[in-house]
Amino acid sequence: MLRHEFQPGRLVTGVVLTVAAVVYAGDAGGAWDTPWFVMIPLVTGGLCLAGAVGSLTGRLRRRAGADSERATPGT
Repeated sequence: MLRHEFQPGRLVTGVVLTVAAVVYAGDAGGAWDTPWFVMIPLVTGGLCLAGAVGSLTGRLRRRAGADSERATPGT
């Protein structure tokens, strides 16, 4: 049994911010040279993607909840 519900929007946020941290750490450590303006679209795009995934998940859960309420009349 799960302790909490799965939230894919938060998963996407975590993955994108982890990638941003790896890119920043690689640049700071001298492994590669990353221009400063790469991080802004990476983080902003990732957060927008996470918001879209979270919104879609919420819609699907509301729709599934409404369908399950219609399937069990009189309860």
